[in-house]
Amino acid sequence: MTEPAPFWKTKSLAEMSRAEWESLCDGCGRCCLNKLEDEDTGRFLYTRAACKLLDLGTCRCTDYPNRQAKVPDCVQLTPDNVGSLGWLPATCAYRLLDEGRKLPWWHPLVSGTQETVTEAGITVAGEAYSEEGITVEELVDHLWRLPKAKRKKL
Repeated sequence: MTEPAPFWKTKSLAEMSRAEWESLCDGCGRCCLNKLEDEDTGRFLYTRAACKLLDLGTCRCTDYPNRQAKVPDCVQLTPDNVGSLGWLPATCAYRLLDEGRKLPWWHPLVSGTQETVTEAGITVAGEAYSEEGITVEELVDHLWRLPKAKRKKL
């Protein structure tokens, strides 16, 4: 007997349960980095300055249930807004699935382990630092080109 296909291959984002939706987050922390939008190109530029609520070791929010009260510009991802958030990293599972693409080899739902996010070089752990003490005007001094995912080791 064959196993059923994983939920992310059979359900749309809107059809997923809350637990399924939350499990799509790979814990990379990239969406929690401060970003600047280039006014000429509309392209988003990432900085190494992370939201003050991001645990820089685990790359998880330290107060996820209350994040929007503590950080008013924190955006809650929904099936309705994912496609319009141009700042979501190219590696983001929500973005990939919304665009009809597959989850990569390193995603914990595919690999079965969180360690592959680090193995692939996707996590911001060890690279990002807190935004505390950095003004909006200073963010340009903290620009960072996000690294591409490493290939799977054979």
